[in-house]
Amino acid sequence: MKRSTLAATTLAVALAAASGSIASPRRVPAWYARLRKPAYQPPGAAFPVVWTALYADIATTSAVTLDKFRAAGRHDKARGYAAALTVNLLLNAGWSWLFFRFHKLGAAVLGAAALTASSADLARRAAAADPRAGTALAPYPLWCAFATILSAHIWRLNRRVQ
Repeated sequence: MKRSTLAATTLAVALAAASGSIASPRRVPAWYARLRKPAYQPPGAAFPVVWTALYADIATTSAVTLDKFRAAGRHDKARGYAAALTVNLLLNAGWSWLFFRFHKLGAAVLGAAALTASSADLARRAAAADPRAGTALAPYPLWCAFATILSAHIWRLNRRVQ
């Protein structure tokens, strides 16, 4: 993996993470504290740990994928992956804005579902470059699928509260 590719994917992921964190308050706001949540929701401390690991995985696996496509002369596949990664990172950051900043729970469910589909597509594209890259990226769509289910449940529990 080239350092320049890793630097580019790390920067892209860091920008998405930073944008999402701007929308997400550092302390739990009263609005969020009042929401009813399902019993299976992980503790708040789990989210930064999981997302830090996933962001590192996305940056690294994306760099490997892009370099593998380019080394094989599959520049169209590399461009397609880069475009898919850009869309994915926009969806990733967008969810935080929908949920935490704008309190649009229903729209956040749709955003999470789109992010899940986009993440699965990234893993599929990575697997086309190197099956190990696809396997390495697999936790990302799985976590996003869980987040979609969790978001939908929170929305359902709080439709009358909003």
